[in-house]
Amino acid sequence: MSESLTNAPQLRGLKGRVIGPGDADYDAARAAFYGGIDKHPAAIIRVADASDVQRVVNYARETGVELAIRSGGHSPIGISLSDGGIVLDLHDMRSIEIDAEGGTAWAQTGATAVEFSKAAGEHDFALSFGDTGSVGLGGLTLGGGVGYMVRKHGLTIDALLAADIVTADGTLRRIDAKTDPDLFWAIRGGGGNFGVATRFQFRLFPLGECFGGMFMLPATAEVVRRFIELSSEAPEELSTIANVMGAPPMPFVPAEYHGKLVVFAILLYAGPADAGARVLAPLRALATPIVDLVKPMRYAEIYPPDDPNYHPIAYGHTMFIDRVDAKTAELVISELSSPSTAMFKVAQIRVLGGAFARVPVDATAFAHRRSKIMVNCAAGFQRIEDEPTHAAWVKQFARSLRQSDGGAYVNFLAQDMKERLREAYPGPTFDRLAEIKKRYDPTNLFHLNANIDPNSEIARPALVRP
Repeated sequence: MSESLTNAPQLRGLKGRVIGPGDADYDAARAAFYGGIDKHPAAIIRVADASDVQRVVNYARETGVELAIRSGGHSPIGISLSDGGIVLDLHDMRSIEIDAEGGTAWAQTGATAVEFSKAAGEHDFALSFGDTGSVGLGGLTLGGGVGYMVRKHGLTIDALLAADIVTADGTLRRIDAKTDPDLFWAIRGGGGNFGVATRFQFRLFPLGECFGGMFMLPATAEVVRRFIELSSEAPEELSTIANVMGAPPMPFVPAEYHGKLVVFAILLYAGPADAGARVLAPLRALATPIVDLVKPMRYAEIYPPDDPNYHPIAYGHTMFIDRVDAKTAELVISELSSPSTAMFKVAQIRVLGGAFARVPVDATAFAHRRSKIMVNCAAGFQRIEDEPTHAAWVKQFARSLRQSDGGAYVNFLAQDMKERLREAYPGPTFDRLAEIKKRYDPTNLFHLNANIDPNSEIARPALVRP
């Protein structure tokens, strides 16, 4: 198919490269971040610019071939790849233009979070992206973007000023709050349902030296409860991620703690180091730290170096909860201490609030602004055939944690994506997204995503909190 692609009339003038099964780098090009994904696209098209994107979209629409869109390749279930179809790969579209005077930036969507953060940091600016440096800007931003400054500056989409997007009809559109406002609303949280975003314009936030890093405490129910309580009471400059899990055998973790239950936290204080040290003091006082690598840093340093050989196989469940009280903390400790053949079990807990919560629920397609805490339950394992066993534990753990908040974060939906779609897009949010989908992608060309079928029935009432 890769040879026939180069001769297709829709692809004449293509500047990028077509990678097929016969090419030496095909396996590398089709590899995913997560393990257990083994899809074989007929071709991977590394587009060079927006006009290439238009050519590929036109080709897919007119031929009916399945189309996948890939930015950084971090989809937990591999929906940025197609088995037998074509992949529009934004890997080579990584340009970043910083307007230091205006406090804004344009970035192509194949760039990664750490690349953008380094470029912005050279001008003493930062923007809150996700928690992994190699994640692509395209998928992360379209789903919302819950990053290390979520309490100080909100979601990534809250800093989005404009976007260039190729819709299903092959049109390249520049959209913002005044131009195509419905489409601009939809791409802020609605995922890849509406087109291929080629560039984003972001508002930047001043940030030179800050204070952050990795921090590890022995895990008890009281430590977990207080860690979350103190994180929620702290100034908005502090955002924390608490991974309650067995201590990994990393070089900086003392051997006697390997496998023992810990709070493995990553945190960032988006302000001066001396103020950050004062804010962190109560967390440090919860117990004698096993690891304390929190220090003055530049924002981009919060992303640890990526291991190219790390491809975890995992089953995960994302959810929101209202509180971590003594009962909830005891449940977390009990479940994570239970015997298991999993390589790891984890409850990742993120306190929200602050700037995240001040955005109106209906201002974007991310409808969970009143949610207090995000939790991701997961188990990692070595063989894909062991998934049913570990999935059963994850589902049971999530059921036991469930409180009044029935929402889900679309970027972390995994194997249960289809059945939980309306938890990610409750009530009126789904209805509005479905209407916009019908307008811009009536044939569902862009369906390898948390898909909103343009022929969906409207959402049932009572799924969105008043």
